[in-house]
Amino acid sequence: MSQSKSPKIAPVDERLPISKSWVFSLQHVLAMCAGAVAVPMMVGSAAGLDHGSIVFLISACVFMAGIGTLIQAVGIGNIAGAKIPVIEGTSFAAVAAMTSIASSQADPSIAMRTVFGAVIASGIFCMLLAPIFEKLIKFFPKVVTGTVVLVIGVSLLPVGIKWITDSKVQAVEPSNLALALAVLGITIILFKYLKGIWNSAAILLSVVIGTIIAAIFGMVDFTPVLEASWISINVPLKFGMPIFEPSAVLSLCLIMLVLMTESLGNMIAIHEMVDKEVDGKNIKRALLGDGLSTSLSGIFNSFPITPFAQNTGLVGLMGMKSRYVAVYAGMMLLALGFVPKFAALVGAIPKPVLGGIGFAMFGMVSVGGIRTLSKVKFDGTKNGVIVAVSLGLAMIPLANPDFYHNFPSWVQTIFHSGITTGSLAAVLLNIFFNEAGNKEKSKNENEEELA
Repeated sequence: MSQSKSPKIAPVDERLPISKSWVFSLQHVLAMCAGAVAVPMMVGSAAGLDHGSIVFLISACVFMAGIGTLIQAVGIGNIAGAKIPVIEGTSFAAVAAMTSIASSQADPSIAMRTVFGAVIASGIFCMLLAPIFEKLIKFFPKVVTGTVVLVIGVSLLPVGIKWITDSKVQAVEPSNLALALAVLGITIILFKYLKGIWNSAAILLSVVIGTIIAAIFGMVDFTPVLEASWISINVPLKFGMPIFEPSAVLSLCLIMLVLMTESLGNMIAIHEMVDKEVDGKNIKRALLGDGLSTSLSGIFNSFPITPFAQNTGLVGLMGMKSRYVAVYAGMMLLALGFVPKFAALVGAIPKPVLGGIGFAMFGMVSVGGIRTLSKVKFDGTKNGVIVAVSLGLAMIPLANPDFYHNFPSWVQTIFHSGITTGSLAAVLLNIFFNEAGNKEKSKNENEEELA
């Protein structure tokens, strides 16, 4: 009589004890922390918040990174969550739009309430669009997604440069430049000589070493760290009831289309890495998870939540397929979100240090776009025109921030972000050249890209 065998557990669902996987989970946390705190610092500064409020925002974003990661890794039944080892965090792609919204208000409280209202609405927009987003994929071939990611990286590079000047003066202080270049040099050396999983921690290690160097030369103020409390609760709607300003909501909803596209790419990549089948239901659950996390994020004083690309690469680098690595990482992030001293410590990092790693961190985003575009067919197509014009239009607000100053406020809110301008241009130009009146050719080209 044959004995019945228990069904084989897929690697992605293998339950790993924390004693075996905590190192991998911590590595995920370390790989994303530098990026996770940059967004609240930029948006908080644009809104004119004081240092204590910015520290609170950092804690809130770390807290919501944990919530978003747990939603995706654990899942909410068969409704939301991809149930794969994905690490979520606040997205850089929405920074330009949110800083534009925040800086348009004189009152910091109203600025943050307007931002959070747009975040909540964009999360709901994502959830509503998730069931039909799969049908819209044809409007986001590699020529569009690659261009969008390239534009994001290029648009963020000036942020790193402003960090070096400490955002207060036009001319850089020699000491700030020396610190930034030293951190950049350290980052490059670590990328060259660190091996295995430590290589992906090069940016975080550069921040630590750079901060120590800055402290030696008296360029760090640890007073806020000493003054910060050990425990804090992320109170919902701390800044007041959200304000749903139409142009701000529209701006972030447009950005959410880009975030959904990026998320889709990261989700598909991780599915393939962990040998889990990619189907419409999985993608729908993943995007519903992002939308739910983003709406909750607006309530809990944070910003749009999406997968972190650096952690996607880390999944393949570590070769650890179990989603429980992400579950434990989510728990770590959730716990750190209750510790203001951690947020204050991160907030004490000198901006020139962040500027030094910004060249590598933001530049790698551009490299991701270039890598995607390398798979696009340019010969005999108009794809080169799509990339060129989209990139050129995206440069307008970077070259001249006041370019749209004479236009209505809603135009300024939408197009003040080069990311929004470039993304819209890429989608519309792709429809014009590759979709409208040329469906068969578009179909063949898309098939070639997927091959």
